[in-house]
Amino acid sequence: MMKYDLLIVGGGTAGCAAAFSAGKLGLKVLLVEQNSFLGGSITSSLVVPAMKTAESSVNNDFYNKLYDELVKVNGAITYIDGNKGWFNPELTKIVLDKLLTDVNVELLFESKITKIKENLSTYIVTIDSNNIDNREGVLSSYIETNNILDTTGDAKICQILNCEFLNKNENLSQPVNLRFIMSGVNTKEFSDWIMEYDKNRDVTTSCTVQGYTYLSTAYTWDNNFEWALKPLFMKAIKAGILKETDSNYFQLFSIAGTPDSIGFNAPRLIDKYKNKSEAYLSGRASILRLSNFCKKYLPGFKNSYISSIANSIGVRVSNRVKGQYVYTKQDLLSGKKFDNPVLISNYPIDVHSDKKDNSKLEKVYVEYQLPIESLIIKDNLFVAGRCISADFEAQAALRIIPSCFSMGEGIAKYIASICNKK
Repeated sequence: MMKYDLLIVGGGTAGCAAAFSAGKLGLKVLLVEQNSFLGGSITSSLVVPAMKTAESSVNNDFYNKLYDELVKVNGAITYIDGNKGWFNPELTKIVLDKLLTDVNVELLFESKITKIKENLSTYIVTIDSNNIDNREGVLSSYIETNNILDTTGDAKICQILNCEFLNKNENLSQPVNLRFIMSGVNTKEFSDWIMEYDKNRDVTTSCTVQGYTYLSTAYTWDNNFEWALKPLFMKAIKAGILKETDSNYFQLFSIAGTPDSIGFNAPRLIDKYKNKSEAYLSGRASILRLSNFCKKYLPGFKNSYISSIANSIGVRVSNRVKGQYVYTKQDLLSGKKFDNPVLISNYPIDVHSDKKDNSKLEKVYVEYQLPIESLIIKDNLFVAGRCISADFEAQAALRIIPSCFSMGEGIAKYIASICNKK
C-alpha cells in the first residue's frame, strides 16, 4: 500500500496551488481529480479572467509561477487594469500538468474517493479509478495518508467523514452559470464599436497587448444601473431572439492567446431545476440564443461561432464545513487581523440573485484577512476553496480564483510545517 504525506482531493484552483506548494516543499503528494485534466473552474467551467485582488495579497508564489509559465506559451496577458489573471483555459490544462509533475506530485485522473477509514493518526483511503489498462472498468486501489486536503468545492471528503457543516438557509443561495466561448470574432471591429457605444469605463474597457485587441463589457437586467447595451437586449427580446431570462446577466472578456475569441460569463441560470441535467439543457439552449443575439446585434460577430461550452456548471456557493474558526462578514468588513492569515484581499461581497434588482456587489473599504483556522477542520483534515469555514456573505467575497490560489498555497505550507515537526 502506497503511503503519502498528503492526499489532495480535487484538482481545481485551490487543489493545484496546494499540490504545487506541498510538492515544492518536499512532501509526498497524491492529487486525485475526477476529470481528465486539472484547473477546475478555469478549465472545466471556463471561468476567466481571474478577478483582481489586493496588491498586498499573500501566498502568491503559485499564482505568479502559473502566470509566468502561461506567458511562455502565449497563454496569459496582463490587462489594462494590471490584472494578470487573463488565462487561456486550454493552455492552462497543459501548464498545470507541467507545474505539478515538475515538483513530483502524483496525479490520478478520472478518479474518486469512495471510502475513508481513520487509522490512529493516518487515513486508509479507497480510490475508484478509470484506468486505461484496466479492461474490467473500475479499479479500486488503497492508499495511506497522514493528511487529507478537501478541495472538491462541495466538501465531499468532509461529507464522507461526517464533519459538521454550517447551517444552510435555502434563501441564501446563488444561481449557477454555464459559460461559453465564441470564436471567429473581429475583435478590433467590436472594440472600436463598443468603446464608442458605451462611454462608461467602469463597464467597458479595451486595450492592445502585443498587437492584439483585448476587451471587456457587461449588461444585466437590473434597473438600478444605466446599461448601454439595454436597448439592444430589449430589441432582441421583442423580436423573439432572446427570452427575457437570457438577459439577466451578460458579461464578456477576450481570451488570452486567441485574438478572435470571446469568453462569456453567461448565461446565469435562474430557473428552478430538479437537477443539474435540467440546468445543462437549459443553459445550452440559452447559449444558442445568446450567440444568435451577438451575431445579429454586435458588430464584429457576423462570422463568429460557438467554439466551446463549459464542461461543468459554474457554482458560486455550496457546502461550507465548520472548521476551527468560522469567518464572518463582520470579520471581513472590519478588516480583523489574524496571527496566521492564508490570504489578504479586498474583493467585494459578490452575491448573485435569481431576482431582478436583487444582486449585491458590496464594496469593502479595508483589506481583510482569512485565518488558517478557517481551513483546519480537525487534526490532519483540511479544506480550501469555496467550501471553507465562513458564513454565506464572507464566502461570497472569498470564492474568487486568486483567493483560492492563496488558500491552497497557505494550507500546504502549514501542513508541511506540521509534517516537519513529527
